[in-house]
Amino acid sequence: MNMMTLSRSEQPVSGGFRVDVSRGQRIGRVSSEWFARPDDERYLNLPDLYESVRGRAERAQARTVESRAIRVEATRENSERLALMVPGREAPVAPTHWSFGQLCTLVGAPTSYLRQLPAALSAINLQHGLLSHRAELVKTLETDNGRLELRAVTGPDYGRIWDHELVAAVMKIAGNGTGDTRWKVPGVMDWSTMTHNPFVNVTRDTTTFYASDRDVFLFLVDDTNPIEAGKLADGSPDLYFRGFYCWNSEVGSKTLGIASFYLRAVCMNRNLWGVENFEGITIRHSKFAAQRFAHEAAPALTRFANSSPAQFIAGIKAARERIVARTDEERQTFLRRGGFSRSEASKIIETVLDEENRKPESIFDFVQGITAFARDKAHQDTRLELEGKAKRLMERAI
Repeated sequence: MNMMTLSRSEQPVSGGFRVDVSRGQRIGRVSSEWFARPDDERYLNLPDLYESVRGRAERAQARTVESRAIRVEATRENSERLALMVPGREAPVAPTHWSFGQLCTLVGAPTSYLRQLPAALSAINLQHGLLSHRAELVKTLETDNGRLELRAVTGPDYGRIWDHELVAAVMKIAGNGTGDTRWKVPGVMDWSTMTHNPFVNVTRDTTTFYASDRDVFLFLVDDTNPIEAGKLADGSPDLYFRGFYCWNSEVGSKTLGIASFYLRAVCMNRNLWGVENFEGITIRHSKFAAQRFAHEAAPALTRFANSSPAQFIAGIKAARERIVARTDEERQTFLRRGGFSRSEASKIIETVLDEENRKPESIFDFVQGITAFARDKAHQDTRLELEGKAKRLMERAI
């Protein structure tokens, strides 16, 4: 990997650095993954993760078959589970919990209801659905791990992006993900000193590399090279570092996606604090998904990983310097024109006053006030709407 030359405002550190997490967004996506993953879905480095998902891909076979040619059985020896006889296979293929749900959805059968039926009755209903399936064709993903399993069943135009392809794209810029490049598993915030320590032992408790039988999720940061973008109220530097996370499901449980951002800290629970400049791209597994990944998503990830933070720093500087209100009336007018109610505008102004000991004047002040106001909202839709308005204000400053 070609390492980016450090700018004057971006110098490596040997220890932790103080950050102000009262600013920017708090994003809980990585924390949700961290809480939900059992030990067998956690990997300590990218090569191990790659070998795991690459190995299962090599043991898999994707085929397009006629719906009506599939036979659904519940034999006496397998009375508690269904088995599928698929064209081209002599042995029965056992659906996983996930692929059973996909199969039900494809043929228009109620998944939760069929799960409760005895296997024989469930088989009759599924067989009827397959015989009357209007699309006529389905795409199967079958894996032989000593036991034939149906990992996925989709429409014939499903565009599969393999999990190992995403991991390989990340490894091109992040190496092993544990320190041989600038991109690595994140450190952790020390709340007692308000300091983010970039150096943490990678264990199953701290890792941010995950893979299940349905998906992969990876989160990496560049937190040994802090970026200074302006000053805090006390004159100390406002420090950020770069991060991204990405996800995929080769069996169709979710899209492929990549999100990049600047952030100020990551806590032990893997919440992201002080996030700015959040950008995302998603690719549905449609017919040309693999081509879009090759030509859009993977290059976008590489561009962000190797890019200079100069544009981000310039945007923050411009937002800090652009004064848009000096009186209470001007503050209300500015926010009302931005789509906020009078009550919301008052609360945003109060939020900045509480956190900064002064009322907002610059676009940056208002953006920070809006994102802080949004963090207290219980409903995600409301938070996203407020954060979207803040982002549009920030873009006006650049």
